[in-house]
Formats: sequence, structure tokens, C-alpha cells
Amino acid sequence: MSEKREEKIFLLDPEAQSGHGAAKEPVRKAVSQHLKVLVRIYAVYLACQTLYHAFCLSFFPEEYTDGRTSWAMAALGQLRKSRADNEALYLSIPDPASALLASREYATHPHIAGSIEDYTDATVILKLFQDNFGIVPPPELPLYPAGSEASRSATLNVNKLHSPAAWIDVYYPVMNTPLDRSLEILSTDGNVEWAADLEEDGDPRDPEAAEYRTAVPTFHGLSADGDVVGEVVYVNYGRKEDYDEIIAKGGNLTGKIALARYGEVFRGLKIKGAEDRGAAGVLIYSDPRDDGAVTVANGYEPYPAGPARNPTAVQRGSVQYLSFYPGDPTTPGLPAYENATRTEGGNIPKIPSLPISWSNAERLLEEIAGGDARAAFVLDGRASAKKIKLVNHVNTRVMPIWNTMAAIPGHIKNETVIIGCHRDAWVMGGADPTSGTVSIHEVVRGISALLKSGWKPLRNVVFASWDAEEYGLIGSTEWAEDFPEWIQEQVVSYINLDVSSAGSRWGVGGSPSLAHLIRDAALTVPHPTDPSRTLWEARGDSGPFDGALDAEFAEMSQKKKEKAQIRASRQGKEELGIPALGSGSDFTPFLQRLGVASLDQGFGGTPYDAPYHYHSIYDSQLWQETYADPGFVRHVAVSKHLGLVALRLVDSIILPLNTTHYALELDDYLDQVEHVAASLQTFADFTGLRRSIRRLQRASRALDEEKDEAGRKLQELLDKIPRSLDEDAPGVLSALPVPEWLKRLLEAVFGHAPKGPIARFVKAALRVQKANAKLVAFERGFIHEDGLEGREWYRHLGVAPGRWLGYGATTLPSVTEALTFERNATQAELEAGRVAALLDKLTETIRV
Repeated sequence: MSEKREEKIFLLDPEAQSGHGAAKEPVRKAVSQHLKVLVRIYAVYLACQTLYHAFCLSFFPEEYTDGRTSWAMAALGQLRKSRADNEALYLSIPDPASALLASREYATHPHIAGSIEDYTDATVILKLFQDNFGIVPPPELPLYPAGSEASRSATLNVNKLHSPAAWIDVYYPVMNTPLDRSLEILSTDGNVEWAADLEEDGDPRDPEAAEYRTAVPTFHGLSADGDVVGEVVYVNYGRKEDYDEIIAKGGNLTGKIALARYGEVFRGLKIKGAEDRGAAGVLIYSDPRDDGAVTVANGYEPYPAGPARNPTAVQRGSVQYLSFYPGDPTTPGLPAYENATRTEGGNIPKIPSLPISWSNAERLLEEIAGGDARAAFVLDGRASAKKIKLVNHVNTRVMPIWNTMAAIPGHIKNETVIIGCHRDAWVMGGADPTSGTVSIHEVVRGISALLKSGWKPLRNVVFASWDAEEYGLIGSTEWAEDFPEWIQEQVVSYINLDVSSAGSRWGVGGSPSLAHLIRDAALTVPHPTDPSRTLWEARGDSGPFDGALDAEFAEMSQKKKEKAQIRASRQGKEELGIPALGSGSDFTPFLQRLGVASLDQGFGGTPYDAPYHYHSIYDSQLWQETYADPGFVRHVAVSKHLGLVALRLVDSIILPLNTTHYALELDDYLDQVEHVAASLQTFADFTGLRRSIRRLQRASRALDEEKDEAGRKLQELLDKIPRSLDEDAPGVLSALPVPEWLKRLLEAVFGHAPKGPIARFVKAALRVQKANAKLVAFERGFIHEDGLEGREWYRHLGVAPGRWLGYGATTLPSVTEALTFERNATQAELEAGRVAALLDKLTETIRV
């Protein structure tokens, strides 16, 4: 080849031919004309080649990518490295001392969504990302209004990044803040007989609680403005069955003020139930009966003197109707841009409400009972003799919120793992969410150490510090509604964190496809307080205190245990005990609207732990250090587990998604539906759905064989690739400062197709990615564009928050609720047919 090139150069060199003289001029002209023709022909050839390759790259990008642009060739060095070494380096980084310092920085000031402190914290997290991921801060703060070109490019171009990036997206939801509130008992002549002190006491033994006692007044986020007068009626937990029992016993809530205790269902649904039955307003309190053994009645001192609940503590919180749709109430299904067209809001109350303390609730219960407060704990609709005046004035308006984002590019540009935790708190949020943010802080430090060691993730990693979760999952929901196509095309899994540490027992929930990954990582992480055990074993831990339990509380706890045991005994498969996700945190839009496999975890309380002062000023740094996690070892255990799960999702050649476990779980879901039908003495035929589940299970087992073989083949061929290619496999063009599409086009036109083991290796990599695409498609396959009847925002027909639960999950929700709420077997069969059709389509999608 080199000799031919030299010959051509000789013929074209005028000085080399100068000795031939003028007599050779006609020959030169003839040669020149022939060469011009050849150049034109070659130019036409190149143009045709360019068009052909451009067409192939546009419509068949994966199939047409050769060895020079294949992710597998670019990642040769990374693929050869020991995953165990990377994991060991990561696990060496999270540290209790570092976590403690971070908590003291984040949890010692209020940072409610939309406040200046919240904005400041958003920039602090931005700097955390920049410092740890090697991002040079730009001259101007990367603060992008949602919908702007800069904001959209930041997310949509994650797959084009060559180095990490971080930015802040600004959304504009409707939220509210308190103006004035009051609660009074009126005498028969209308005078004020008793006025509640609605603020918490701010005991100076907890310095931050004392300093910020009134920084965020006690109120309900997204509550209705108004003042109402009426008798007060005790409604227990304010569940659907509680309201139904009151009505069945002749009670009447019209014009009354409902008094409900926290627990069992999302607080907004307590108000929804009262509103639907004509109530004028709602009061919600924290009842010591739900605090387990650690109560004043059992001899424990109230916090901060001891571990029992402070009687003035108040649980703030959103009263959005979460199970209907989350996010900005005025832009359902669409992102809350500053100039968005808004609706009235269909998921927020129309009657006012207030959260109150046990001290104030006890006085109202005495008014209902005419004496001892505990005599009022009867669901008969009995109303107080005197009227109550409830005032809740709020300022409802469009407010800015700030999602802080970071992206680390990987080798595979169209596969992304998202790690998210919300940042905003009702006050200081020592547990919710600062404990989660602290664990993420340690994860970021661990990833930083890997990056500094030369590691590059196989897949993209996106970190998100969500805002306004407390108002109703707003930051995450608006982002998911802003980029639904990108998420469904790119995101392979979402890892959520909210509360890392609020008690002794480790809990985890997630998509069934992630269950084995969750367990295996938990078996690797040591137990936080007992080195002889693992984190997996912390699922059975209990708190350090003892004492008698309230009889009703004990009975409810026992029923929940029995229900779990019955479920386990029905299984014809390995039972891992990892429950499905309902709602109440930022995984909701990813899982239940877009079909992204998700998980959530954290240490929570048990009946023998110090009661958690949820959304109170006493969810503080001092409470966290004294009772929740004195050594900050639970924060670290969560960060280690989360990081391991993330690394295995990011770096495994075959995604660790177990679709067969998921498919087998569907049998249990249908068993539960049939159990419900039998308990209601309703006959419904679900044999068609059962057959569809069986077909899906067979297809998934075949996919198991294909993914195993694809991974094995790639590893086998990897061993045959010369190590000399590890560093320069991407080729010379990769260093050119030109757009990625142009690099690929130039390589396609001028490059040479790989041969031998490289060609087989590239082909095996494409096979791996096709198998992974089917694994990711499994969760997507439960998404139905029509959604659930009456709450169409939720599109996942496999799992959703229960219509009257909010937090809790209902599996096969459309079928289950046709039975439980509608008592309609025909409707249940129609819904089962809708699920069966989805599963049949999914079977074809994953078929190999």
C-alpha cells in the first residue's frame, strides 16, 4: 500500500517530472484531466458513503456502531478491573465522624421549601457536587429556570457529557405559608372559653429547638384557607373504615370539626374523608397510644428530659391528596414552569385544617367525653357539647423551588442510574430528610474516591437533591413531568433515600426485580452496631427500651405480623420480605408514572424506640445524636448499602434486575386479589390473568438464559482482546474537538470494520445491551397510558399507593379496588383483562 501511495505522489509531483521537457506537456494535460475525473468520481463516492452511513447511524445507531465507537471497546480497561476492588475502595470511605459533621451543618437551621435557607442549602449541595466530582465552577452560578434552553439541555445532554456537570433547576409550583391560626372552645354565649397554644414549647435543653421554636409555625402544607365553627367529633385515624363506622352508627359529620389522630393513612386522606362527608374542618394530633412502650404513662420522661414524646410536639405536613396525584397541584402531568397554564388544583382540600399537639387534643377529647379524655375513644359520632372555632389563614402563591443536580458520564451513553434524596424539611429535619442527605453526602465522598482512582462508571450516574418533597413530592414530580421521554428512554433504575435514621430497625422496599440485589448488598454490609451480623439482619432489630403496649396498638401490630406470615406461607418461591413501594417519597413519579424500577430504605422506629418527633422542632440534631443514631453508624450503614447497590447497577455488564422474581411475585399479587374476593363473598373469574402471568414467567425464564449467556460470552471474548487496546481503543478521532455525531460519521466513513475477536466482542456487547434493554422494559411494561380510574396520573397497573392509604402500597390496584371499594366483580374482571393485555404485550417485548 505504501509503495502505491509513493507512486501516485511521484506522478503528481511536477518537479519530479520537470526533466521530461515541453514535449511531454500533452501527456501532463491528459493525465491531469483523467485525475480530475477520478477525483470527481471519488468525491461522488464519498458523498454517497457519507449519506449511507449517516442514514444507518440515524436509524440503526446501535447495530451500526463499529469497534471504534462501541462502549465496550471504550470501556475495555474498566471492564477488566476487579469490581470487588472498586467496591472495597468505596466501602472504605463513608465515615461516622464525617457524617456527624455534615449533619451538624445541615440539621441545625430551618430549611422549609421555598425559603432563603432552602436556596442557600441548594447552593451548598451544588458545591458538594462540584468539589467531589472535579467540576470547575462556572463564572456564573448554573441556576436554570425550568423550561429554559439551559435547563433542558443540562438533562437532555447528559448522554453527551465527557466530564461531570452540576446545576440547579428552578421550578415554580403553587405552595403556601401560614399567616395566622387559632383554635378555641366557645362557651354557649359565643365567648372564648379556652384558646390553644398552637406552638411547641421549645425546651432550652434542645438549643436549636428553642432557638427556632416559631421559625416555621405549626400548619398544614397546601391546606385550605378559612375559619369555621362547629362541634368536634373524634374519628380515630380518619380512615375510610373509621368514617364508614361512624356513619353506620348514626353519626353525622355535616358541619362538624373532625378530630383525627396521625397514623395508618396519609394525613391528606383524613381530610378528604371528612370533606366528602360534609365536615367543616379537621384537626390532626399525635396520640401517645401510637408511641409503643416509650410513654409518660410507662414512666418515661418526655423529651428532651427523656425519650418519651414531648406533649407539645406537633407534626406539620402536607395535606395534599397524594394518592390522586402528587406534585404541583395546579399543573398535574406537566412541569411547573414560571409561565405555566394552571388549573384550580384537584388534589388539595377545600376545608381548613390544623395539626395540633397531644396536649391540645387531650383538652378537646375531654370536651367530647365530658370528662376523662380516654372515654372519647369510641367511634359513635358523639359530638362535643360546645362548639370549636378553627382558624387557618395561609398565603397561597407561586413559589420558586430548587432541585440541585449532578451528572457523571459513563461509557454506555443511553443507560442512566439516578440517586435522589430530598433536601427540604418542615423545620430542621434531623431525621427527615437530613439523615438521608447526610448519607448521600457520604455516598458522594465514596464516588469521589473512585473517580480520583481513575474509575469511570459503565453507565451514567445522576444525583438529585430534590426540593419541596414535603409539600407533596413536588421537586421530583415536576422534574419527572419535565423529562418523561428522556427518563423512559435512558433511566434503568431510581435509588431513593429520605430518612436514613429514625430508629433501630432497617427497612427497605422496592420493585421485585431489585429484591435480590438489595438483599445481596445488605448481606455484604456489616450491621451498624453488631459486627457479627449483617445489615440484612437489622430488619428484625428492636429498640433499647421496654414497657407495656397500648392494647389496641398491640392488637394492630400482631395483625400486621400475621398478614405478613400468611403471605410468606403462600409463596411458591424464595420469599425475601421486601415489600412493594406505595408513596410518600420521591420514587413515586419514577416508578408509578414512568415505570422505572425503584427502591427506598432507612432505619425506622419500633415500639421500643424513642418516639420519633416527625415534622416537629424536636426532629433535631440533639434528638438524632441522643436517640436515633448516637454514633452515626446507621447513617454510614445506609450510605454503604446504597453505594453498593448503585455500583452494581452502574457497573454490572448485565443489569442486576431479576424479572423472573418479579413475574413470580405476580402470582402472589393475584392470590391476594382472590383472597379479597373470597372475603367479600364475590365471585370473579381471573383465569385469563393467571394464564398471562404464566406466559410472562416462561418468557422471563428464557430471558434469564439469554442474559446469562450474553454476559458469559462478552466476558469470554474480553479475555481474548489484547490489553494493548485498553488505553487507545476509542481511536484517534475520539480526541478531536468535534461533535459526537461527526466523530461517529467520520469513523463510519473512513474507519475499517473490526475483524476477528474485536468484531465478535463488539457484537457480543450489542447482544448484552439488547438483553439489558429487555430487563429495563419489564417495569415499563406495567405502565398503561389511561392510568387508574379516577386517578389517571398513576399509570402503573402493578402497584400504586392505595386510594385511601397514600403511603401504603396496593398491588394490582385497579383490580383490587374494583372489589374493595366498588364491590363490582364485573369491573374487577374488566380491570383484570386490562392488566392481562399489558402482560401479554410485555411478554412479547421481552421474548428472545
